[in-house]
Amino acid sequence: MIRAVNVQPHSTKVLTLVTLAFLGLAAAFYLDLWGHPALDRAIPLVDTNFISTATARMSVADLMRSGGDISSLDCYGCHEKNKPLKLKLDAEGNVVVPKEHDDIVMGHGRHNRNNNCFNCHDETNLELLQTRDGRHLKIEESPALCGSCHGPTYRDWEAGVHGRTSGYWKRSLGPIERKVCTSCHNPHSPPFPPRQPAPRPHLLHPPAEVAAKDN
Repeated sequence: MIRAVNVQPHSTKVLTLVTLAFLGLAAAFYLDLWGHPALDRAIPLVDTNFISTATARMSVADLMRSGGDISSLDCYGCHEKNKPLKLKLDAEGNVVVPKEHDDIVMGHGRHNRNNNCFNCHDETNLELLQTRDGRHLKIEESPALCGSCHGPTYRDWEAGVHGRTSGYWKRSLGPIERKVCTSCHNPHSPPFPPRQPAPRPHLLHPPAEVAAKDN
């Protein structure tokens, strides 16, 4: 037996109003009374140089590990072994770089105080480096040479604060690799040249739009 449901007059009015409201909204959307929202401005792509993880340059150590061509680094391909190399100086005491090495720009230290090849290279064995305290190092051991003058920076590098560290932060998962000083700094002219600053973060609402809404 089906019983008739009595709908109260108040409920009928409410349902009618809700129906009319939805019909009104549908008509408003159909007629596009509010228009379309303004399209967001296109965000320009960031130069890939700012997101590259590559170091500023490739060190000799990296080149040797990668199996690259190091024939141009063979000093004794041109120089005579067991014969100390003599440097030529100009009238002001600066090293005259031979034309065979005209790609080298000497600029290590202020006031040309470190522009002597043999402050770092061993004049009796060009395949080795030498520290201020007389230690001899292989080319790939250059951080120890840098640290003999730049102690605080070298300690920061050892701690992972200065320079580029990659690999696993949790040592139990795998090894880490610290890039050597010359992976970023040119040993003959260490200061970085001026660089274009990276773009600022994109603002969701540019200042002009925010000010217009506040007014």
